[in-house]
Order: sequence, then C-alpha cells, then structure tokens
Amino acid sequence: MIDARHDRNVQLGFDDLLSAADAENRNQVFRRKTAHLPPSSDEALPYYRKLLDRHHAVMLTADIDATMSLREEAHDLAVVLNGGDSGILAHNDAPGNLLSRHTAAPPGKVPLWGQTGTFKLCIRGMWVRIELEGIFGMAAPFFYWPGFSAYAVEPDKPFISETGYRSFLGLAGEPCPDTLPDGFARNVVSFYIDRNLKGKPVSIDPRYRDRS
Repeated sequence: MIDARHDRNVQLGFDDLLSAADAENRNQVFRRKTAHLPPSSDEALPYYRKLLDRHHAVMLTADIDATMSLREEAHDLAVVLNGGDSGILAHNDAPGNLLSRHTAAPPGKVPLWGQTGTFKLCIRGMWVRIELEGIFGMAAPFFYWPGFSAYAVEPDKPFISETGYRSFLGLAGEPCPDTLPDGFARNVVSFYIDRNLKGKPVSIDPRYRDRS
C-alpha cells in the first residue's frame, strides 16, 4: 500500500531543496552584481555622496534610464550594508535612513536631486516649506520625479489645504532637462493651485494652525 503522507513529505523535501537552490542562485547573482560596492559605512558614505552627484547630473539631462539605474545602485549599496537584508528602511538606523540622514542638504538649502532636504519657497505670494524626498523616498523606485511634502509657513494666511499640509507623491510628469528641485516644487504647487483650487488658496482651519 502506498503511503500518501510519505510521498507528500518527499515532495515537500524536494520543494525545500529547490527553494534553497533558488535563494542561493539569487544570492550569487546579487553578490556578482554588487561586488564593486563598499561593504562598510566608512567607505559607503563617500561612495554614496559621489553617487548623489552623478544622480543629480543625469536628472538635469532628463535621462530616465540612467536615473533609475543609479537609484537601483543606491538601493543595492544599502542592502550590502545591511548584510543582504532588504529591510534597508526598517528602523531609524537602518542603512537607507543612515545614508539619507548623513548626506542630507543643510536646512534651508535647496538639495541636489537625490538628497533629502527642507527649504522654503514663496509661491504666488505664499510661503511654503518643502520637504523633498531623496533616493530612498517612497516614490523614488517607481517614479522619475521624487515625492515631497508642502507645509504652511504662515498659518494665518491662505494655503493650498485647510490642514496646512499637502503631500505630492506619484508625480508622473515628463522629464524636463535643467529642472532643479526648487523649480520643480514651485511648478507642481502652482499647477495644483490652478487646477485643484481654481487659482484660489484656502484658509487653514483654526484646528490646524498651531500645528503648521
């Protein structure tokens, strides 16, 4: 009599072996792909700063393929620093967060493309604080344009939302050569005012003014 449980256990054993082999193959491919990347944080930070310079340069040429390739390289660098674990943003001191934090633009200075940074813009007579995402931002793996958040600077004056805050993610506009991050944010917010608000910013609800 054939023991079905034995056959099932044998099949499960084969499945485990195949899964382990697949995982090892993927690991070998990744090791070959990332052999040029520095494995320590001391070496990784200067490497990443140079990568940011390259990323900024290709963004200014509107080269989508080169831009996304550098973002993939940055992701791979963080995974290498994380011992091969993909959780590069899992906590505050995870490699992706550390690389972003240690290379962020100084407060108030417009960042390079790929840097995180916070700066202020006057748009249509309205002061807006922009917090721009970097290479490890939510939108970066999927969209050419990074995401950013806009905050009211003067909560007693009209703004683009009643809460004093508006996020802009998943921006799918065509790449445009020589566009800098401040010009990009200005154009996006201006377009939002014209299209979504019909050219008329709104008052911030009193409940949110102290938070702005």
